[in-house]
Amino acid sequence: MNYTIKNQYLTVEISTSGGELRSVRDAEGTEYLWQGDPASWEERGPNLFPYIGRTTRQTYTYQGKEYHMPLHGFLIGSEMELADRTDDSLSLCLNTSQKTLEIWPFHFCLTITWKLDGSTLSVSYQVENQGENTMYFGIGGHPGFHIPMDSDLVFNDYRIDFGKNASPQQILLSDDCFVLEKNVPLKLEEGRYLPLSHELFARDAIVMKNMPKEITIESPKSHRKIHAAFPDMDYLGIWNCGNAPFVCIEPWSSLPSRKDLVEDLETQPNLISLEAGKKYINTWSVSVLSNIEN
Repeated sequence: MNYTIKNQYLTVEISTSGGELRSVRDAEGTEYLWQGDPASWEERGPNLFPYIGRTTRQTYTYQGKEYHMPLHGFLIGSEMELADRTDDSLSLCLNTSQKTLEIWPFHFCLTITWKLDGSTLSVSYQVENQGENTMYFGIGGHPGFHIPMDSDLVFNDYRIDFGKNASPQQILLSDDCFVLEKNVPLKLEEGRYLPLSHELFARDAIVMKNMPKEITIESPKSHRKIHAAFPDMDYLGIWNCGNAPFVCIEPWSSLPSRKDLVEDLETQPNLISLEAGKKYINTWSVSVLSNIEN
């Protein structure tokens, strides 16, 4: 089921299947969210929980027992329940089930809240540990944005602006997308711009740390922009595949498994650890900027 929230600037559709973003349109009716294509990437704006990326052989261990985790966890495709709804906000929740316990042995309640404020859509994650043991997890977003945003432009007309004097570190990944534990400076033009091209993603996603906490997808030839802010996320992925006209901006709390290592949840260094009875909250946002605001 899809729910719609809106205000005078934006109309947003969200699916109860994984809480996936399905549409982000401005007041002119321009669609900014990638609409999916089975030939390249059929999803649009999924959320990732309780793991980011891949585990070696789809396996991890916890307290000496092996478990099997699918790519990006189990939230994608899981049916969420309505918790609250207004004209401009929506909250959906997912709770522990026998299915989740077979994959991830923790009792939890995940609530995702989407809220419109002007031309900004905020996405808030709240994870409650309802069990007796410390819980280990990762969480993040994976929205794809249609590039170009204007029909008379092309993908290569766009760039990502990291702001002045940015110095993000790129986390190198293996060919099969596992962490190599080696970082290099991400090369930026003029110390701030990453020009977009399909060749940039020949080895899959660009994953980074020590990045600014906000970026902008823009073209000098267009007045339309996407601004993303993720003040409490430690990692950021940027991704495209199959020469398709989109780019994903992926704010993450943690990383995939290290190459050739079956991770132990209690020792993987970048996972969130949440004590019994505690809550974790993290919010990121996307703003649609156009000549309406300018």
